[in-house]
Amino acid sequence: MSTVTMIKAIINGKAVKVPQGTSILDAARKVQVKIPTLCKHPDLSPSAGCGICIVKVKGNRKMLRACCTPIEEGMDIITHDPEIVQTRFTVLELILSNHPTDCLICGRNNDCELQKISAEFGIREDVFERIVPEIPVDKSTGTIILDPRKCIKCGRCIDACQNMQDVWALSFIDRGFKTRMSPAGDIKLAESPCVRCGQCSAHCPTGAIFEHDDTRKVWEALQDPEKVVVVQVAPAVRVAVGEGFDYPVGTNLTKKLYSAFRRLGFKAIFDTNFGADLTILEEAGEFVERFVHGKAPLPLITTCCPSWVDYMEKYYGDMIQHFSSAKSPHEMVGVLSKTYYAQKQGLDPSKIVMVSIMPCTSKKYEITRTNEMFASGYQDVDFALTTRELIRMLKHAGIDFRHLPDEEPDSILGDYTGAGTIFGATGGVMEAALRTAYFNVTGENLQDVKFQGVRGLEGVKETTVNIKGTEVKIAVAHGLANVKFVMDKVRAALKNNQPIPYHFIEVMACPGGCVGGGGQPYMVTDEIRKQRAKGLYDEDEAMTKRCSHENPYVQQLYKEFLEKPLSHKSHELLHTTYKARPLYVK
Repeated sequence: MSTVTMIKAIINGKAVKVPQGTSILDAARKVQVKIPTLCKHPDLSPSAGCGICIVKVKGNRKMLRACCTPIEEGMDIITHDPEIVQTRFTVLELILSNHPTDCLICGRNNDCELQKISAEFGIREDVFERIVPEIPVDKSTGTIILDPRKCIKCGRCIDACQNMQDVWALSFIDRGFKTRMSPAGDIKLAESPCVRCGQCSAHCPTGAIFEHDDTRKVWEALQDPEKVVVVQVAPAVRVAVGEGFDYPVGTNLTKKLYSAFRRLGFKAIFDTNFGADLTILEEAGEFVERFVHGKAPLPLITTCCPSWVDYMEKYYGDMIQHFSSAKSPHEMVGVLSKTYYAQKQGLDPSKIVMVSIMPCTSKKYEITRTNEMFASGYQDVDFALTTRELIRMLKHAGIDFRHLPDEEPDSILGDYTGAGTIFGATGGVMEAALRTAYFNVTGENLQDVKFQGVRGLEGVKETTVNIKGTEVKIAVAHGLANVKFVMDKVRAALKNNQPIPYHFIEVMACPGGCVGGGGQPYMVTDEIRKQRAKGLYDEDEAMTKRCSHENPYVQQLYKEFLEKPLSHKSHELLHTTYKARPLYVK
């Protein structure tokens, strides 16, 4: 067993002992010293781009950048002295001289790292002439907005896009003072390989990249007496929304959200977890048809994530036959709100406005996919808001969120099982599907419904599940760079007529799954992802019904309306199709 080499050093006169390879920045935190930085994010490799984290080391004439300099044995480090502080002031003032001052109308106002550090430094005037480049805003995707004027050239978005996600939609172009982030070739984002996952936005420190805001349109709908505005909330939102109201990370606030939605004026409160239970019955049915009856080729690959669908159509169009045709949970609830719910309530479906509260930016793209997302005869989901947009709406409405009473959803499309709630964490879809697939194959429920092999933040999780003596090989991948590894492994096996490495694969575009989605509160780290996921797993543990097929309202839906999983009507309303698409759009 290898031992970790520990390094001893001094920081501002305090002794510190850390593992070899620890940066000065991280070591300083061990002795409660905060070194300011703009370019460093815990998810990403240090770029040393901003230069604000400079420190001094005795015996070294140069100032070193703390984010990318590993601590060495015996180092005597000074993090704050008059010269260091003045240099940081100058660096910050130079960054600000190239930055707009329209903070009040910026999408990151009050949630901007540059704004925060400027306040901490007490910047009160322009020291250098302000030269802000005139670069047009790119709104072409309808989901993510690029405003290159506000870019501070930290490189975080590019690292997230290229290395974390392996999409390569963003890069730096031009040189020197004119350097800016843009899709390669200076094309529109919608014309690039962008899959709208929003990880660039989630990792940007300023308002250079942010989500397209639809809250005003939702307010208009809520104030229209002719409209019946209904809402649903995704599993990952309930364990992240509290971060906007100073709750501990991972606090599950489902019932307070139901209460808040009624106060905002929504006429019916549904839950995407109901759609997750429904998705499982359809998707587990697909798996059994392939695995047991051989009606389609294995592996079966989940498709609840719209960024993954976009990526799949661009990069793996040759493998479409392996992808589940089941729609994502919120799209299922959307189409049912304008068919099943409308019929039971005697409502005109043209008057119903469905609003989905989602942890992700790409849901804004998903709801506009032509044909398949209009199965009700109307756009099945009218608006998709991110968790960040919901937080802004709640604050706008003056709702004292922390003191709201707990309330219940409308059970017709709101009741759910533990399997529905764990959808928000990587591995959750697979675990929920296996619970029901086991029942479909054996006719009995599992004694222990937990599948530890698919939980956690390892980028690719591979395990084997025994279903009554039959081995099922599964894989769970999150973060598109990890997804590529799994998909290339499957593609190579199929191409060379070799045994397939997996029977069932779960894919999520964002690291951590939906709990780390591109529309969640900023500055997510693996520790935050773990805490959000724990909030979901804790709810699952506490529920009496933990398998999707046990949901009585889903059973009633099939009995009254859909007949059975994979029925003709289910295929019409709950399933979709895919097509291979070019990487770049002309």
